[in-house]
Amino acid sequence: MEENQEFEEQTPADPSHELDLETVFEAVGTEAEIAAMAVQSMLDANGIPAVLIGTSTMPNLPFEVRVPHDHIEEARRQIAEAEAAGPAAAEEAERATET
Repeated sequence: MEENQEFEEQTPADPSHELDLETVFEAVGTEAEIAAMAVQSMLDANGIPAVLIGTSTMPNLPFEVRVPHDHIEEARRQIAEAEAAGPAAAEEAERATET
């Protein structure tokens, strides 16, 4: 226990909010996990670090995708563009990577 106290005393906390995670996507229901995973993958593919929050063992709770505060605007823009383009655009993009 003393070892943990020593580490905490030596390592000051970073008070900045640049790395705070904010929710950019939330889904509830039977397909929530799949939708959240798709959003996380899309953001990661576009260079936006994203974290998936949720558990399959408690499907009544929502799944969330969170990104660092400094990426929030770009993440929201990417999600809005993907939603506007619809599933057909996603299938087309997938086919383009297969060739």
